[in-house]
Amino acid sequence: MTYVLVGENTHEEEIKKSRFIAIAAPVFSVEQALAFFKERSDGNARHNCWAYKVGDDYRFSDDGEPGGTAGSPILQAIEGQNCDFTAVLVIRWFGGIKLGTGGLVRAYGGVAAECLRQAKKRKYVPTIPVLCFCPYAEIERIKSRFNDYQISIKNEDFGAKGVQWQLQLPEGQLQLFNDTLQNMTSGQGWVKKVV
Repeated sequence: MTYVLVGENTHEEEIKKSRFIAIAAPVFSVEQALAFFKERSDGNARHNCWAYKVGDDYRFSDDGEPGGTAGSPILQAIEGQNCDFTAVLVIRWFGGIKLGTGGLVRAYGGVAAECLRQAKKRKYVPTIPVLCFCPYAEIERIKSRFNDYQISIKNEDFGAKGVQWQLQLPEGQLQLFNDTLQNMTSGQGWVKKVV
């Protein structure tokens, strides 16, 4: 089972006088992940190491730490917690004591994993984009059912006869929602998958 973070979470630890802060956030594109790292990195810190996983895309950075000792353990923490659409930044302020490669792997991976363990998560349900038309007379009745089908509205376009929505809904709900829409609008509404 795959999980997505509900919101941002932070966890801080001191390890052999070095201060580590992990910040985890939900991200839904590579661009969003990179923007998160740029915005939340601390220029006064010695290292701003990170990793993200967005579907099949993933990347990590050791930001000056020895290769494989920071970014890769952070990515392993994301995967170990079964998270997707997740970015984790671990900021380190050097405390004067070298941790060695094994110590760095444990520190970065451990701080990231603990941050993710503490974060609020929800089960990830893949969604699909659909277009939907609803006559004006039925808009409120249909919208009141969106939560039942885990539907989110991406755009609304009001025309002469009704509204056309761009929606995201779980793929398994498409036929059920279509049947409900047909019944509630006496066949005047429609929904179709965006290709």
